[in-house]
Amino acid sequence: MDVLLLRFDAPLMSFGAPIIDNQGEIQPYPALSMMTGLLGNALGFDHSEFDRLERLQERLRYASRQDRRGRQIEDYQTVDLSKPYMDDDRAWTTYGKIESRSGGSASDGTHIRHRDYWADAVHTVAVTLNAPSESPTLGELTDAVRHPARPLFLGRKPCLPADSLLAGRMQAGTLPEALVQAPLHARADDGPSYSAWWPTRPDADDPSGTHLDVDLREPVTDRRDWQNQIHAGERWIVSGTVQPKT
Repeated sequence: MDVLLLRFDAPLMSFGAPIIDNQGEIQPYPALSMMTGLLGNALGFDHSEFDRLERLQERLRYASRQDRRGRQIEDYQTVDLSKPYMDDDRAWTTYGKIESRSGGSASDGTHIRHRDYWADAVHTVAVTLNAPSESPTLGELTDAVRHPARPLFLGRKPCLPADSLLAGRMQAGTLPEALVQAPLHARADDGPSYSAWWPTRPDADDPSGTHLDVDLREPVTDRRDWQNQIHAGERWIVSGTVQPKT
C-alpha cells in the first residue's frame, strides 16, 4: 500500500464534530469531512464542486496517531451584527453575506458562540486512496500538499499549521502498520503507546499485537453531504493504541 504521511502541528486545531446549537464540539481525531475539505482545498477544488468533493471523500482512507495530546480549550465568541460597520457593504462571512439566525437569536442582536480547539497538539496522519490510478492520484495529492492551491488550515480558518503538512511517502501493509512505522514528532509525548484511530468494518477482525491494540470499534457520522452542507452517512472506525517502532 502506498501511503502519504501528513503531520498536523499547529498552535490550535479543530477536529470538528457536529455542532449543537451554538456549541462547536471537537473530537480527538480529524473527521473524514475535514480531511476531504483540507485535501480538496490543496487541490484547488471549489466549494461548489460537489461531485469532485464527494468522490474524493468516497476514495479517501486514513489513520491518525496522536503524537502529542495537547489540551482542549474553549473560545467564547461574540459579534453584534447591529453595528454600523457590520452592514452589507463591509461585513464578511463564509457565504459573503450577513449571518442570520432563526429562533431565539435575532439577526440584529449579539450572537454568542462557543468553539473548542486542541491547543499544542500534534498528529501524524497516514493517507491512502481507493482506486489508486484514478485522478487525483496519491502523487497528485502529495504535490498539492507540497504546493497547495490555497492556504491550508486545520479545521477552522484561524488554525494555521506551524510547519509543512507533508511528512513523506512510505509503503505499508495497512494504515495501522503505517502508524507503527512512521517516526514520532520531535515534540511527541513520552511513550511507549500513543492513541490512534483507523477505518474498519463492523464485522472486521482487527489485529492486535505487540505494536497495535484495539480498544473500541464504533460507528461515526463524519461524512459530509457536500451539496446540502450537512453531515450524513456512517462509517466505522477503531479507537486503539500503537507503539511506534522508531
